[in-house]
Amino acid sequence: MASSYNSRPKHLPSSPFAPAPEVVVETFEVGDRVSHDLYGLGKVVKVDSHAATVDFGSQLVRITPPYAKLHHL
Repeated sequence: MASSYNSRPKHLPSSPFAPAPEVVVETFEVGDRVSHDLYGLGKVVKVDSHAATVDFGSQLVRITPPYAKLHHL
C-alpha cells in the first residue's frame, strides 16, 4: 500500500488520544535575516516554491521546507 507524503490517518471523535497538531511551515522572503542551527546567521537571497536559498557568508545553502532548523531573527 503506497502512502502519500502528507497523508495522515483520520482522527476519530471517539478516540481517547488528542489529534496530532498540524505542522506549521514558516514562510520566508528575500532579505529576511535568519539563523540556522548548523550554519549560523544568514540572509535569504532567493525563495521559490520548493526551497529557500540562504547566504551564510561562506556558502550558499538551499534549504527545503519545513525549514526545521531555520528561524527568523
